[in-house]
Amino acid sequence: MSTVVSDCFTIGSIVSTKTCYNEEIEGEVLAFDPQSKMLILKCASSSGNPKRNDVNIVNLSLVSDVQIKKEVTGLPDAPQSLNLHRLNTRVRNSIENKKRLVTALSACLDPEGQRLFLAISRVIDDVVWVGQNIRVYNEVTIVPPYKVENVIGDLDSKPYNYIKKFVEKHWRDQREHATTSQHHVAPVVSGSTV
Repeated sequence: MSTVVSDCFTIGSIVSTKTCYNEEIEGEVLAFDPQSKMLILKCASSSGNPKRNDVNIVNLSLVSDVQIKKEVTGLPDAPQSLNLHRLNTRVRNSIENKKRLVTALSACLDPEGQRLFLAISRVIDDVVWVGQNIRVYNEVTIVPPYKVENVIGDLDSKPYNYIKKFVEKHWRDQREHATTSQHHVAPVVSGSTV
């Protein structure tokens, strides 16, 4: 079924393929594995966005035609160097953040408290559990049952007002979600036959 023009494709070459479904795929070769006969092509974006590309993986065993439109004979440009220090720092910070969240969530058994803690931690890094209390910015505390009236701190401070509004919005969203969920439950009809 396959009429492969080459046993190897050079990275950067432009290749056109016709699948067994008569779909034409044309793009720049990103990679090729001769053993599995898999060709990875970078194609123009199907969304039309010129800053994006589609990546197609083509199984050459399932194509009816392959044509090399433009052969690249030179070596491809070297990839931009990666800032390994920056990447390692991001990985380390991400791991530390996940460990902090796991430790924090295991500190509280109240699911409402855990939901509020997670909501806050998505926006604010400086949030920890102190016993059963949530401590934010080291100056605002939320005590069980974690409602708006349970926010403790300096009433005139910006962090206190921000956290109070955040908790208020969190509970409003929770109520709306619960109301929406109840409306989507199909009614149960029970009956008997005579």
